[in-house]
Amino acid sequence: MSLSALKLDFLEYLELERNVSQNTIENYNHYLTRFLDFAGEIEPSEIDLDLIKKYRLHLARWLDPESKKPLKRKTQNYFMIALRSFLKYLTRVDVASLPPEKVELGEAEASPLKVLENSDLEILLAAPDLTNIDGLRDKAILETLFSTGLRVSELANLNRDTINFERLEFPIIGKGNKERIVFLSDSACDTIQQYLDERSDGYKPLFIRFQGRQDPSDDGENMRLTTRSIERTVEKYVKQVGLTIKATPHTLRHSFATDLLINGADIRSVQEMLGHSNIATTQIYTHITNKQLREVHKAFHGKNKP
Repeated sequence: MSLSALKLDFLEYLELERNVSQNTIENYNHYLTRFLDFAGEIEPSEIDLDLIKKYRLHLARWLDPESKKPLKRKTQNYFMIALRSFLKYLTRVDVASLPPEKVELGEAEASPLKVLENSDLEILLAAPDLTNIDGLRDKAILETLFSTGLRVSELANLNRDTINFERLEFPIIGKGNKERIVFLSDSACDTIQQYLDERSDGYKPLFIRFQGRQDPSDDGENMRLTTRSIERTVEKYVKQVGLTIKATPHTLRHSFATDLLINGADIRSVQEMLGHSNIATTQIYTHITNKQLREVHKAFHGKNKP
């Protein structure tokens, strides 16, 4: 079977067996098409370390036709991750090829985590106008993002009937279809309740749009805010209050995690609350929290010197 046909089988496997999102499947298709264009119509058994080395050089030397800029190291790794996943699939279906563990990733450039200071958080959370339902909704979005550390896609998929207002919690299905319990702050819970009290519809989604044509079909599913709409909402208030950090929903997720660690939460608990499958992903926050704790310690002891 040709590599092109095997690539199609792999993408179908991701969709049917792994329940991967369409966006991820499109990305994998893009990354693997680049490899197939480079390698040509070869047999899977012809994929070897020499070919991988040449492909990595190809990615490292490639320049965008318009901007003339090279691929970032992180982006190059995305191409190699897709190829490694494809080779893993070939092993699964007993097609002889290069073992996936032979494909190594380049060391990515370290990108500093963006985290909001408490003063910036307070300013941002206080920005929405609570005299109208749009502002109440936006306030609920900001409060929920910070008090739960949800991914923006998880927030967009929330339904109003999942919130347990007595226990201040709700279940969420995250990456890999893993369910976890997420806890709300009192403030977030109160704001969500105020927002829902102002709604006169029976739509299922928790966060909905109020502009445009009303569409009650399918329990108001077409009224649900998209992830991009939520990103624009956060961006709107960041600009409105003039924050120096270009904060996004993911910045609030970072802020949630670092706030927990600074206040004494253990790394395993934070991993569970964020829905990380690998503890190493959560450990990226320990560097910034350790740095902040050192600064607090230094400032405190500096003030108290005799």
